[in-house]
Parts: sequence; C-alpha cells; structure tokens
Amino acid sequence: MLLIIKRELFKRLILFSSCLFSLSVCSQAFFQNNAIPLGLINNTATGNNLGGVSFFDYDNDGWDDVTIACKGSDPVRFFRNNGGQLVEEFYGITITGHSKQVIWVDYDNDNDNDLFVTRLDGNNLLYQNDGNLNFTNVTVAAGFSNFIVLYTYGATFGDIDNDGDLDLFLSNKDVSGTIPNKLYRNNGDGTFSDISFAAGISLTGHSTFCASFFDYDNDGFQDIYMSNDRFANTNILYKNNGNSTFTDVSAISGANIAANAMSTTIVDFNYDGWLDIYITNTVEGNHLLKNNGDGTFDDMAIASGLSFNSIGWGANFFDADNDTDLDLYISSMVDNPDSGLLMTAFYECQDNLTYTLSTTSGFDNDEFKSFSNAIGDIDNDGFQDFVVANQAPDNHSLWHNQNDTNNWLKVKLEGVQSNKNGIGSWIEVSANNKVMYRYTLCGEAFLGQNSATEIFGIGDATTVDYVKVSWLSGIEDVLTNISPNQTMFIQEGSTLSALEFDTNTITISPNPTNGVLKIKGLNQPTEIKIFDYLGRLVYLKQLSSKDYVIDLSQNSKGIYMLQFTSETSKLTKKIILN
Repeated sequence: MLLIIKRELFKRLILFSSCLFSLSVCSQAFFQNNAIPLGLINNTATGNNLGGVSFFDYDNDGWDDVTIACKGSDPVRFFRNNGGQLVEEFYGITITGHSKQVIWVDYDNDNDNDLFVTRLDGNNLLYQNDGNLNFTNVTVAAGFSNFIVLYTYGATFGDIDNDGDLDLFLSNKDVSGTIPNKLYRNNGDGTFSDISFAAGISLTGHSTFCASFFDYDNDGFQDIYMSNDRFANTNILYKNNGNSTFTDVSAISGANIAANAMSTTIVDFNYDGWLDIYITNTVEGNHLLKNNGDGTFDDMAIASGLSFNSIGWGANFFDADNDTDLDLYISSMVDNPDSGLLMTAFYECQDNLTYTLSTTSGFDNDEFKSFSNAIGDIDNDGFQDFVVANQAPDNHSLWHNQNDTNNWLKVKLEGVQSNKNGIGSWIEVSANNKVMYRYTLCGEAFLGQNSATEIFGIGDATTVDYVKVSWLSGIEDVLTNISPNQTMFIQEGSTLSALEFDTNTITISPNPTNGVLKIKGLNQPTEIKIFDYLGRLVYLKQLSSKDYVIDLSQNSKGIYMLQFTSETSKLTKKIILN
C-alpha cells in the first residue's frame, strides 16, 4: 500500500513539475479509477460477457447515471447519480439473461427516457417510463416479438424520415451468421414496424456487432454504418435516399472495411464539418475513415498513429484536457502485460492531428479485459469522465478526470419539431477563432451510450463566440457571446423570434416536390430565402401577397431550407426536391 501511495505522489510531483516548466504540458490529462469510491461496485457477471454500458442521465436530474448490461442470473444494473455519488437502484425491473446493449431513449417523445435492452439469448425488451421511473414492459405492444430470438448485439436509434420520431436499427449476430439485421420505423403512436425489406436493408446475415445512424454526406438525412465481424463480412454503409429507402454505397465510398470489426465510433476528429468513422479491430490494426466531403473516405489510422494493433473493442473520442482537440480511449480485452499487445490505449491529440500514446495519464494499472466504454461527467465539473465494462471478477472502471485547468462549455438539447432527445443534431461551437463540432447519437461505439450532454473544451478562452445547433427539422438556433464553464440547455427554436408566423394558416405544397411549390396563407409582408444543404443561398424574393408560387425545377435534387422572415417573425421549413 505504501508503495502505491509513493508511486502516486511521485507521479503527481512529475506532473506538477512539468506544469511549472510548460503550460502546454500542464493541461495534460490525468485520470484515476474511482469506481469503488464513487459507488460503481460488485461486478459479478460470469464469463466473457462483452456487455454494454450507458453513461446517460436517465432520470433527467442533470447528473449522468450509469447502466450496465449483465449475463446469466445477474440482472441489468442501474446506478443513479446522486450529486456525484452512484447509488444502485432497482425500479422494479429484473432483466436477466445475456444482455448486450442498454440504451435510454425517449421513443414516444413524452419528455422522459424509456429503456431498450438487447439480448443474445432471449427476445429484446422495451420498457416505457411513466415519467416517475415506473416502468412497464411494452415489448409486444410496441410491435416487437416476445418469442423470436434475433441474437442482437447493438441497437441504435435515429430518425430516417425526419418526422420527429426515432426509428431503430438492430445489429444481429448469431453463431451461423445468417440472421439479418433489422430496421424498424417508429409509427409515432408507440408502435414500430419492420421495414427492412422495403427500405433495402440486406436480408442476409452479416455477423454485425454494432451500427450507428449518422449523416455522412450532409444531405440532411441519417445514413447507417455497420461494423461486421470477420474479414469475409465487409462493413456496410447505407445511404439514406430521403424516401425511407437506402442504397449500399460501401464500395464506392471506400467504407467497405474488411476486419474483425467491433466499434462504429462516429466523430468529426479534424473539425472540418464532415463525420468520420473509427473502427476497432484485432492485431491487424484499427481503421480511421476520414470523410473527404465528396462521398468517399480515406483510411488515416496508420498516418495518424491510431492503428492500435491489439484486440480493441469500445472506443470514444473526447477532449480529455479541454484544450479544444479530441483525444481517444480504446478498450482492449488483453490483460497480459507479457503478451506484447496493448492492454489499453489513451491517445492524446497533437497540433498536427497525429496522436501519441500517453504513458503518464494514469492508466498504468488499466490491466483488465475490457469491452464497452461510454463517456459522461460524473461530478458535473465540465471535464470528461468515462466508464468501462470489464470482465469479472474484475470490477468495472470509472475513470475520473482529475484535471481542473482550461475552460469548457456543456450543451444539452431538447427537440420540439425534431425528436425530444435531439438525436441527429449538429452542435457547432466557436471560441478563440477555433470552430468545433459534435454530432448527437443514441447508441454508438461498441454497445455504448454516451451522455446526452456534449462537453466542449475551450482552453483559455474567456468567451464563447457562438453556439449553433442544426436540428434534423432544418431549424437552426444560434446563441452568441456566452460565458464559459456552464451548462447550456437549448430547446429547438428557442432563439427564433417569439412573434412567429401563424403556422396554422401557412401551407407549402407539395412537399416533397418535383419543382413547383405553392405557398399559401402568409399573413404579413415577407422575405423568402431558400438555401441548399451546404448553406448556399439559391433563391431570394420579397413578397407582399398571401399566396405565391416558387419554381425550383432547374435546381438539383436534394434538401433545401425555405426561410420566411418578416419584421417580427421568422420561420424555417425543410423542402425535399425529388
């Protein structure tokens, strides 16, 4: 014990001395595994459970809670965050068997979080929250079978048709590799329908571990990326065609990675406004697919220093020291220090967007068989912490961020026209002339769910120049001159004028359109602007009449934003040009 204390003191002295020598080193990240002191205890799951973890504020009290999947007779476990200390709760739910993903989602848009659990040896489960953390099993009522076992690993929610209801994609992986994945449309009435065949989802098995909804081509529609196990099952990228169908663009995009692929980690690691993909693999090396912005990807894992070359599972990018760039933590199932393989990896981002493996960030005792991980903020101090699911008999890890330098901003979203969770939104933050991006997901990486509150490190900036949220509805909210070190709650449309147009009288038809739009019911003199999905102005007109016709037939097919502006009001609508 004395040796451990001396080693920790020595480590701190080195860190302190480095701070005196160099301000850039002073912001170096340092973590402690405080799982037991903070209440995350008693990992008793047996065997190689490969279970998932959620670091998500499920009770909406402003503190990120922890939910852990389990195996055998050990149930799914709930740890409520009580002001920075985790307390195990039960809520009258006992979910046993081999659960994989535990994911919280407001599927019915009633302002509380419901629970979806995937299981490998039983049917998947959906529990509806009554708003007071009383849960009802609505699996069958919602349209999911109570008898069919799909051997599901991952679940991810997104809005494929931008109707404000979150749809569901299931990643299925049976031993024979024959059971296909499933896409379910949310009908908006508490039920889901299997639309896999009609949507163009492959009807053969791909041994898929995980998938994520994201918008790879910035056309306003969420696409799907799948990580498939074994080299014969190349990864798949489905492009959303905007009409509830999908096209396999894996080969032409370069996203058809052949690997023992586990994670689908979605990130804009280089802050260019295009979403990239990180995929964990075995010793052959991980993949970092940089989005070129033209529908293609290039693998930058080796060039960036992120190939890892061990047995990787969960991976998450986050700003560990709030210095504005994104670092990376990777879980590994290797627990033998003599194997020559990395047992874990924490990579710090350098100024040239290459990554260096850190050996001084507190992970020298991180010698567990680890799988899923998820990021959150256990103590609401504005510095990113994360939870790692380890194989028993080792306890799970809660890596508590010990930094207290650099400023930050936290952003939490609530949709109005879009889904309540704000999934599929872009958040753009500018400080000290640097622009940073986050994209909101629900089910990501390897069987993980990250906090719904996004943390932006802003270094020594004393003012955030602006925060812009681009919602799936097409609405944009912009706030300026913001003080740092606070949590911002942004509701969709909250920055628009309080004196809105009378939307009950305005009609835009047909939408989708082949080119000619009829606008009726404008109740005041109005300026009309139309922007394409890249934000370029393609149409401008001052109107005084209530009814008007716009001809877009000469424009390219795609998503457009129609903006009405008067002296007192503002309204934005999305247009689909077929």
